[in-house]
Amino acid sequence: MWIAVVFISLALVAIVFKYLSRTPGPNPFGIDTREPLKPMVFDRKLKNNVLKQGFLASKVPQDLDAIVVGSGIGGLAIAVLLAKVGKKVLVLEQHDRAGGCCHTFTEKGFEFDVGIHYIGELQEHRQLRCVIDQLTNGQLQWEPLDNPYDKVVLGPPENRRIYPIYSGQKRYMDELKKRFPGEEKAIEEYVRLSKKVGNGVWFMGLLKLLPIPLAKFLVYTGLAKRLSTFFRYASRSLADVVNELTQNKDLRAVLCYIFGTYGKMPKEASFAMHSLIVRHYMNGAWYPKGGASEIAYHMIPIIEKAGGAVLVRAPVNRILLNDAKEAIGVSVLKGQEEVHIHAPMVISDAGIFNTYQHLLPKDVQTMPAIQKQLSMVQHGDGGLSIFIGVDGTKEELDLKADNFFIYPENNLDELMEGYMKGNREESSKSNPLIFVASPSAKDPTWPERKPGKSTLTVVSFANYEWFEEWKDDKIKNRSTEYKELKQAFINNILEAVTEIFPKIKDRIEFVDAGTPITNQHYIGAPKGEIYGADHGIPRFSPELNAIIRPQTPVKNLFLTGQDVMLCGFSGALAGALTCGSVILKRNLHLDAISFARKAKNSNKKKE
Repeated sequence: MWIAVVFISLALVAIVFKYLSRTPGPNPFGIDTREPLKPMVFDRKLKNNVLKQGFLASKVPQDLDAIVVGSGIGGLAIAVLLAKVGKKVLVLEQHDRAGGCCHTFTEKGFEFDVGIHYIGELQEHRQLRCVIDQLTNGQLQWEPLDNPYDKVVLGPPENRRIYPIYSGQKRYMDELKKRFPGEEKAIEEYVRLSKKVGNGVWFMGLLKLLPIPLAKFLVYTGLAKRLSTFFRYASRSLADVVNELTQNKDLRAVLCYIFGTYGKMPKEASFAMHSLIVRHYMNGAWYPKGGASEIAYHMIPIIEKAGGAVLVRAPVNRILLNDAKEAIGVSVLKGQEEVHIHAPMVISDAGIFNTYQHLLPKDVQTMPAIQKQLSMVQHGDGGLSIFIGVDGTKEELDLKADNFFIYPENNLDELMEGYMKGNREESSKSNPLIFVASPSAKDPTWPERKPGKSTLTVVSFANYEWFEEWKDDKIKNRSTEYKELKQAFINNILEAVTEIFPKIKDRIEFVDAGTPITNQHYIGAPKGEIYGADHGIPRFSPELNAIIRPQTPVKNLFLTGQDVMLCGFSGALAGALTCGSVILKRNLHLDAISFARKAKNSNKKKE
């Protein structure tokens, strides 16, 4: 039997290699497009000239090659990839500024980012860094966070334990071993497993790029799991794996603490997903200089240079189809009128639910292939954000370039389950997961841009249903009951935050919260989710990853972003690379790896 498996595996490897090595389409990474750094632009009006170009029919370029719905990193990245090979792309954003979860907003003189808190794997010549450099012509700069970059807080004030998380594999393990003597083997095995499983994520991309009959063959014969450590561990929960390694409850919590970056409590989280996050931050974390809006600001000109445009206040209300049910463009709602825009392909960064359930006609929504995909996914949990503006510098307030994950105790599953299943009044007073960081302390340009001020951002979760009754109220004028509930969440979270940062307590000048219905309004999240489709164990089945891919059952309609690959900035960017691979008929992941290697070798020669 094993001989047959080996023979089949070798044959498949040969077929796969031949398939992935074909290069009929142009390569967006064929030329290094980095330019010498230009002076950073801090003038808000000048930046808004790029980020806030309002939709008018007269601004739509002629003879488009593609239309992208949504300007999150998944949408902007696929637009830039196509622009770099000469395609004319129109990106349409329903909000009043481009960027999706990479946008920033200003209130009472304080600038807040909404979705970029820290990003890993940005060392020079790493694949992710090289991809971002090419998508921004080398203009996006990154600042490393402190080391330790994360701090895990467990327990109430009278019994608080703070565990620092350091970058660098050796130091990461050494520091944990100091805090947990006798647990050396558990810590080493956790790191070994995380690397081994995380390194197998390439097989997920493979399933999405292979011809679907071959992908299904790998899935239904069980070869996907046999050949991939990632998929072998995908069905195992984080809690199960960690609980086998150690009986120490604090260590269990510390090994699981970062689950909030993808939104599933340990007993519902796939160890495969968790391994990717551990690997992602193992060598440190970075923050964009100038804030998150710098990302879109440096991508949009590349789209425009190729003849395209990025237009905001452009809500797409439906995808246009011809009689053969092929995508031929989109309809933008301008006031009460529809503006029809045509292109040979439509790429949606609006998420799988919005795309299939809201942008397609009812008769197309009911297609078995579309219903099959929808049956495999569910909405992620709603996001809850708190934005805090403080009078004072980072030095005065003792704010650093790091993150805190605050938990009332070490029984993470029990805390999260009780909170999410509780009624809204009770849960508003007992938040079990608080991520808090100071974007202003991470950004070296902040003192010049906003002298004497500081900001903190909190991220947590909340049920969409707790707020759903007010979803149709005006965004800035919702009912008193909504405001009171929101304030209850704010009060509880502020109490925990000011215990960690006592110097901010009497210097807070602004505080507000974004609830799941806030996310629904500003980023078009149907249930207020911040990570797209749910990232629990079912999301990582080989079958789902073979079936949900950039190509949709509607010809000339493609998906990009988080729902194609994984959540977060890097996951959405991987979704764009996968989408671009399908459209350009070449493997852009391999192209990016090849480019990174050449850049590294070239740098060595210069040295």
